[in-house]
Amino acid sequence: MGSLSSGGWARVCAAALLVALSGFAARNETAFASGAAQPAPPAQTAHAADATHVTETVEPRRQPMTFTWHAAPKGRCAPDCRDWIEAVGVITTDTPALFEKIATGHDLSSATVVLNSSGGSVLDALALGRVWRKAGIFTTVGQVIEKDGAGGKVRAIEPDAYCESMCVFLLLSGKTRIVPPEAHVRVHQIWMGDRANDAKAATYTAQDLMIVERDVGRLAKYTFDMGGTGELLTLALSVPPWEPLHELSRAEMRLGNLVTDEPVVAGAPKPEPLHTATVGKPVAAKPIQDRVATVPATIAPTKTAEALPPTGGAAPGQ
Repeated sequence: MGSLSSGGWARVCAAALLVALSGFAARNETAFASGAAQPAPPAQTAHAADATHVTETVEPRRQPMTFTWHAAPKGRCAPDCRDWIEAVGVITTDTPALFEKIATGHDLSSATVVLNSSGGSVLDALALGRVWRKAGIFTTVGQVIEKDGAGGKVRAIEPDAYCESMCVFLLLSGKTRIVPPEAHVRVHQIWMGDRANDAKAATYTAQDLMIVERDVGRLAKYTFDMGGTGELLTLALSVPPWEPLHELSRAEMRLGNLVTDEPVVAGAPKPEPLHTATVGKPVAAKPIQDRVATVPATIAPTKTAEALPPTGGAAPGQ
């Protein structure tokens, strides 16, 4: 694993300490990042507005993640003749197994994952990301669509899409990573969903704090293994759940080594060989969501904080 500069480690430790002082943590076996949306069981949710009940359709990127394989059309796929794997939704404990199912029998080194996600399970995202890196998958942000072409319908990627919370660390796992200018890449602090709606007023235990700190460590190691930098971690760990998600600028993406189609930061840590587990079995712990660590069997599963509505803004003090 590449080494961090003293300044990078200082910022990571400071961010972890800030989390500790704030008193956040996870209680359940599945933890989510504060920016990730919890999977919505029903296809629709209802809420009251001005004494009138309004039915609101849940966005696909806020429902459990699904994968769709789009094979490159023979003879008319230029300029991109790679297969595309559309990944839409929240990373859950089922996500690694679902990916393994769709990937069976395919050459993943010739595939690009197209992400549109609100984040999700921490441990499952890290395990899946290691599988993607080992397979040599490319990653990008967007929505796969069909449009009219010279020879009929052709596939295309609509770049106006979102990659938030733990999705950003899945994006980082790509051997090649491209983020279109129109895409929204947003980061947020790790926090438990069962207490994220009123994080300041909630109570936390020493066990909660231990779980969070352990997950911050796992997230840090993964980031450096993938060639990311301490700056990317610092940005993510500096935004509490009561503030809008921080949308990364192009300069911040380059600083974090999140994109490979633009100049990267000099002296960034180089990826080391990864110790990967099987896709369907997250490493050394029960699945965690969008950012918190594994929990002993005696503790109930945690969930990620509900993702805030898209704002596009940067968190104060960033």
